Amino acid sequence: MKKKRLLTFIFSLLMVFNIITVFSANVEATTKGQAVVKYAEQFIGVNYVWGGESPTGFDCSGFTKYVYGHFGVTLPHKASTQYKYGNSISKSNLEPGDLVFFGKTASGIYHVGIYIGGGKFIHAPKSGEKLKITDLRYMPDYYGAKRLNIK
Repeated sequence: MKKKRLLTFIFSLLMVFNIITVFSANVEATTKGQAVVKYAEQFIGVNYVWGGESPTGFDCSGFTKYVYGHFGVTLPHKASTQYKYGNSISKSNLEPGDLVFFGKTASGIYHVGIYIGGGKFIHAPKSGEKLKITDLRYMPDYYGAKRLNIK
């Protein structure tokens, strides 16, 4: 009987430890993602510039490259190539800081932005526009999302 109680106690401790570990990892990922969003939001209003990857002007992938570069993540300057980085995330599991991609196929991805929560993302839309926040519902061709490992 004592052995059974001891095993039950040990099993319970392991379960609690696992729950705490998973919760801590999710909180850490969310906190880091929120830091990415906060940093990205300071660039709202910056002009779209084809090939731009600095605060004087960004295109979509130049913007995500610049923002994530601030957090030690190296990304290429092309949306379809950025899609090859990170872990795939379902639309229902998006968290702030995740990259959201648009296109009909993986090789045809033509746009990327940073999810900020509440169904919205920040991005450099197109020539003649400025960096802004847009609702995902208003963007055609949602393809997928990736979560990058921020140190």
